[in-house]
Amino acid sequence: MNTTLINTLETRFEKHPQRHPKLKWEAVLAKLQANPSKLKVLEKMEETGGEPDVVGFDAETGEFLFFDCSPESPAGRRSICYDQAALDGRKENKPKDSAINMAERMGVEVLTEAQYRELQALGKFDQKTSSWIITPDRIRDLKGALFADYRYGTIFIYHNGAESYYAGRGFRAALRV
Repeated sequence: MNTTLINTLETRFEKHPQRHPKLKWEAVLAKLQANPSKLKVLEKMEETGGEPDVVGFDAETGEFLFFDCSPESPAGRRSICYDQAALDGRKENKPKDSAINMAERMGVEVLTEAQYRELQALGKFDQKTSSWIITPDRIRDLKGALFADYRYGTIFIYHNGAESYYAGRGFRAALRV
């Protein structure tokens, strides 16, 4: 068991109680200890700059929900396009990867628009960067993709060509444990 990561997660949990009111660290720790494969995924989230933290509990499934809570889009997951089709579609100056590919390899999910809005209710995130979010098929079929950020006290949901990539755009992840 990665005690350094456990300590980091516990410290973050205690530092930000507004993200998980009524939840107890002991219950989260027990779930992590029972699911070492999920701990490895959280380690990948941490290594890429996500600063994962508990943001909820699903009573129906008994799972804790972790989101990337880094102030800006995780640094280790930026300068990427949206998905494999977008990556394949670029003829020149291809990015190193795509959000959907990276998320799949990490074992996480890219935040949906609803989850992104939930995250923003817990603090102010992406005030200088932006994050790809899950894009509906009807938009993706037209070669578009959605991203979000927080500017002027407002959550903005934007569109861009899925092939685009910028130094300040990455993705935020969700993980159920």
